[in-house]
Amino acid sequence: MKPLLRPALVLFALLTLLCGVFYPYMIAGIGQIVFPYQANGSLVLKNGHVVGSALIGQEFSSPHYFWGRQSATSPMPDNAASSGGSNLGPSNPALVDAIKGRIAALKAADPGNTNPIPVDLVTASASGLDPEISIAAANYQATRIARVRKLSVETILGLIARHSKFQYFKFLGEPRVNVLELNLALDRLN
Repeated sequence: MKPLLRPALVLFALLTLLCGVFYPYMIAGIGQIVFPYQANGSLVLKNGHVVGSALIGQEFSSPHYFWGRQSATSPMPDNAASSGGSNLGPSNPALVDAIKGRIAALKAADPGNTNPIPVDLVTASASGLDPEISIAAANYQATRIARVRKLSVETILGLIARHSKFQYFKFLGEPRVNVLELNLALDRLN
């Protein structure tokens, strides 16, 4: 047993250095060189101050702003420390009630809007932190924002079009818009 102890301890020390020190620093260094914006959190600045991340959703509840996807994180919305979905299935009454409540809130905020409500405005993403909404979800909110901000609907739709991101390689993902970036652009209009 004693002859095996020294090689085992040496191997343990080497693997600790390799996997616990060298590899993490190497990956962090490569990230800083190749993707510095993403490696540092994709922070969004306004007047030199950090106002959020382009990769993590934020809660906007004022009618002056675009609203993002619902967050399933707890104890507070868009809590990156507790990322995860609600795990409620489509037949779960709690999910059905939550969606009915979200639909009622959207209709109360814009009672004249008779367009179909996009699904991403009433459901949470798998992570609960989605920073983007579909173009349809942004367009659905355009009339409310135009009315509240006393701007034309065409101005809001143009803003959505300018900030839209399209599919990767023309076939991966869906067209979308980042809610934080869109709301910051809204503030610049006024």
